[in-house]
Amino acid sequence: MKNQSQPGLRILLVEDQQALACNIIDYLTAAGHQLDYAATGALALQLAKQHSYDLVLLDLMLPDTDGRQLCKQLRQLWLKAVPVLMLTALDSLDDKLQGFAAGADDYLTKPFELAELAVRCLALSRRHLLAVDPQLQLGPLLIDRSQQQASRAGLQLDLHPLGYRILVVLAEAYPALVSRSDLSYQLWGDEPPDSDALRAHIYLLRQQLDKPFADAMLQTVYGIGFKLVLPQEQADA
Repeated sequence: MKNQSQPGLRILLVEDQQALACNIIDYLTAAGHQLDYAATGALALQLAKQHSYDLVLLDLMLPDTDGRQLCKQLRQLWLKAVPVLMLTALDSLDDKLQGFAAGADDYLTKPFELAELAVRCLALSRRHLLAVDPQLQLGPLLIDRSQQQASRAGLQLDLHPLGYRILVVLAEAYPALVSRSDLSYQLWGDEPPDSDALRAHIYLLRQQLDKPFADAMLQTVYGIGFKLVLPQEQADA
């Protein structure tokens, strides 16, 4: 049953055992979470470049790569340190130490109870949120999560609440882009309004973030989504 007091997580499940993956997806979906599934490391990296996640469930032994190597690649890809929970049948101390050294946040040995997995997912997500610095700085852009305010080059931005949320999503994903579908889901969940709503909020955000300045930080990747680009990066291009 879905926990009404805890918002659902966006989870990337990387697991090559189909039966286990189906059980995990069914159980966590029923608990109110949304899962994307990859049976290989290559597909996991592709999904990680296209979407933002709250948590990664990562099998240690994959057909095309070692889970520890994939964990390192995910850490390099994301500025935001998304929690990684490793799932594996390897239970020696050395295996666990190698997993933690690769960037894992927690370790669950197979076989495990799905109820324990669900609890670990929520615990990791809460721990990550508590550890997040209230201020996020990207070049001239400063976001203060505690005040839900943002400024560029010292100029306070007068943002609509949804505009602020869009900016936070893009800043946390930087330097990766955020797809239209992923941005829409993070704003409205499974019940997005018509497509013009997102376009309107992007327009209003640009009026505050970019119009008063010489360089535009908010870029549209046509047909795909949106990303933030720092002024210095544009000068170096």
